[in-house]
Amino acid sequence: MAYSRIASFKTVDSFREYLHSLGLSLELDDQPLSAEGGSPLAEPLEIAGFRVGNRWAVHPMEGWDGTRDGKPSEHTLRRWKHFGESGCKLIWGGEAVAVRPDGRANPNQLYYSADNEQSLAGLLETLQQAHRDAFGNSATEDLLVGLQLTHSGRYCRPNIKSQLEPRIVYHHPMLDARIGILPDDDSALLSDAEVEELIDKYIEAARGAYRLGYRFVDIKHCHGYLGHEFLSAYSRPGKYGGSFENRTRYLREICEGIHSECPELILGVRLSLFDFLPYQPENYDEKTGRPGLGAPSTYVDPDYPGFGCNRSNPLEIDLTEPIRLMQLMRDELHISLVNLTAGSPYYNPHIQRPAYFPPSDGYQPPEDPLVGCCRQMAAVARVRRAVPGLPVVGSAYTYFQEYLPHVAQAAVRNGDVDFVGIGRLVLSQWQLPAQVLRGEDYRAQKKICRTFSDCTTGPRNGMISGCFPLDDYYKQMPEFQALKKIKAGEKD
Repeated sequence: MAYSRIASFKTVDSFREYLHSLGLSLELDDQPLSAEGGSPLAEPLEIAGFRVGNRWAVHPMEGWDGTRDGKPSEHTLRRWKHFGESGCKLIWGGEAVAVRPDGRANPNQLYYSADNEQSLAGLLETLQQAHRDAFGNSATEDLLVGLQLTHSGRYCRPNIKSQLEPRIVYHHPMLDARIGILPDDDSALLSDAEVEELIDKYIEAARGAYRLGYRFVDIKHCHGYLGHEFLSAYSRPGKYGGSFENRTRYLREICEGIHSECPELILGVRLSLFDFLPYQPENYDEKTGRPGLGAPSTYVDPDYPGFGCNRSNPLEIDLTEPIRLMQLMRDELHISLVNLTAGSPYYNPHIQRPAYFPPSDGYQPPEDPLVGCCRQMAAVARVRRAVPGLPVVGSAYTYFQEYLPHVAQAAVRNGDVDFVGIGRLVLSQWQLPAQVLRGEDYRAQKKICRTFSDCTTGPRNGMISGCFPLDDYYKQMPEFQALKKIKAGEKD
């Protein structure tokens, strides 16, 4: 790869020049501002009558460190403590919580049940107390914390880490082949009756979250999981597929049910704004066994392009339906905020989560990761202006690394986004937002995420979640040495 690493740019001007050489138009400020210095990131924003204290947000992440019965472990609680210490005033779900045990993406993912309510309450209490300890007893008055509700669909692995137990919305010739579903095997296909039962589970979990004190829930519709798959169910017969009205019925019925039973609970949606065809390595290095550059699948059928892309050219963004969906969210579904991402970590990770170093089961990025970051930012800016009045959280900021505050400030000031979301970064340097707003040198700790992707490679190999390269807590674990062996094996 000829891509330059972000750490190699020692000045803002040199970084600007590199962006220009890639043909990217991206505004960034000369220096980060503190809250006292008038940072746009320090400005409050009202969400459904609740005043959120600043424009930093923690993205929801899928944990691999819960107990087998779906409860948080000490590792999970530690992460949530760090979310509270981050200085972010919007905690978007914090964790992907399955609405039923068999909807988990891994055997150690959290799930909602009556038996697990007390432990989920403990997560919230841990986060809130850490926030008060770090920023004062009144700090939680403008802290908005939610819970992400999910079902993993075709990527369910609820019992054994290496065994998929998929539930699908429709047969997809490329994705089915990847997970071993035969074209004529309907055993994994959800019936309409099963979909209705799942909708009831979302409503039940939302009621529980409300009782526990979470102020909002996220109805996850991203990254190839079940909610996202409904949006592209062009070929599904019946009331949950085909037309735009039918493909959004799953979301509409969940929102209507939750709002009817918990009218004061704020609703949010994390949405993959656009999607591309699945990618795969175009070759493998014979000496090292490492995958080559990612290349898109060649199969093209108008029934299988994904959501938010041109059905005639699935490598081209088409935001017509995403804009229509966001208008529906704002005007009819009682949804008060959206968190926008793209693609899927399973079949086109460079679109979804740009990284210089791919995970062990990925491929080398076919473009400079900055291209993917700017692609997402531009799409988010476009839909935010097309759907005014629906606050938006943006993604793909972590890859900017030391220049993240420079980029984030400009994006918020220009009205391209309302909140700047961070995911991987909060695992390695969770206090960065607070440091920026206090005017401190956030580079001094040398903990900025470099997108090594170990936080993905580890879980993909059955290990717990965490930043193994930069967090001493994980370096002391035996999993760290096991991970090093896995990565070394890629080079042998």
